[in-house]
Amino acid sequence: MKITDVKVWMVEGVKYNWTLLKIYTDTGHTGVGEATNWPGSPIVYHAAKHIGERIIGLDPMKTDFIWTKLYRDLNWVGPNGASLCAISGIDMALLDLKGKVLGAPCYELLGGAFRKDILLYANYWFTGGGHNAEDYAKQAIKVKEAGFTGLKFDPFAHTNYLYGEDLSSNLTLTAEQQDLAFEVSKAVRDAVGPNFDIMIETHAMLNYRVAVKMAQRLAELDITWYEEPAGPESADTLRAMRERIPSNVSICVGERHYTRHGIRPVLEKNICDIMMPDITRCGGPSEMKRMATMMEAYNVLLAPHNPNGPLSTLASAHVCASVPNFFRQEFMFNDVPWRDTVITHPIKDMIKNGHLHLSDRPGLGVDLVEEEMEKHPGIVVPRPGFYV
Repeated sequence: MKITDVKVWMVEGVKYNWTLLKIYTDTGHTGVGEATNWPGSPIVYHAAKHIGERIIGLDPMKTDFIWTKLYRDLNWVGPNGASLCAISGIDMALLDLKGKVLGAPCYELLGGAFRKDILLYANYWFTGGGHNAEDYAKQAIKVKEAGFTGLKFDPFAHTNYLYGEDLSSNLTLTAEQQDLAFEVSKAVRDAVGPNFDIMIETHAMLNYRVAVKMAQRLAELDITWYEEPAGPESADTLRAMRERIPSNVSICVGERHYTRHGIRPVLEKNICDIMMPDITRCGGPSEMKRMATMMEAYNVLLAPHNPNGPLSTLASAHVCASVPNFFRQEFMFNDVPWRDTVITHPIKDMIKNGHLHLSDRPGLGVDLVEEEMEKHPGIVVPRPGFYV
């Protein structure tokens, strides 16, 4: 069996474009994957097209060989970023293809299922109303009523994620903004009650002083984790923050850490209780499984980052099924209506009581619907609230 073609689509998502791809073979077998990242989704799209061309003629069943070849061949342009997003999507599609050839779900190829009901937490549930305690509380109640038992949000003054647009240049918050962040967080806690996981996101957009101060203040709300108090550049900085943040506040990092090599210093310095690699960035399902195994050795839990498209959701769930140290998986509570039309089996039919229920269909359990993707081409001109 040989790979004959790789097609790539950029599809409009709810916050940014999805990069979806499909691998074709000379035997008629196919596999689908996702390489989504932002900003700069056109860069990821073209990286996926280029890297797809590099695997033409290879045996698609040699999934680990292809991963290693691409990673080592492309290391000259850097082991992270757009090239690794493309590798992630290719790896996902190859695993899906192998599952379909063998008639087995991806979780079986990853070692078998510890569970097939994947516990989720909601993100992007706060799309209505304003940045105030009352509106956040009302929307949090809707999440709970939908059967979820955990949610995540950024209570700070971040209305977008692009430096220099609405952020203070030194990443600080005024006293009023700090008070508002606490009031919004307390309102959400009061709305959902005590037996509910609340994850606080900072997007690594607070300076050291404010990040530590807000963690100390939010500790009384029994938050489940404090996410990315600093960026991925320095494990030593994160270690120093860990020593100043209250011990009852778990730290979660990983969405910007690539591969097992990228998480090693974080694990060795015992910085976090939970890690959140993103399957469309970290190296795909094969690499996320390897990262989770490393994390297990340090008694760290896996909670995949997943504000992406439908294949990311499914592939992450297959990895979560296959590891013992799984905690929760991120899920976009509000999404574009075509999320479920671009795949052959709707995700909405898999969600019940805050869990995603994996089927025993081979591979990821779905195929891409090409004509539906082409109805929703990726956005290339920036617009408010959308990241190209």
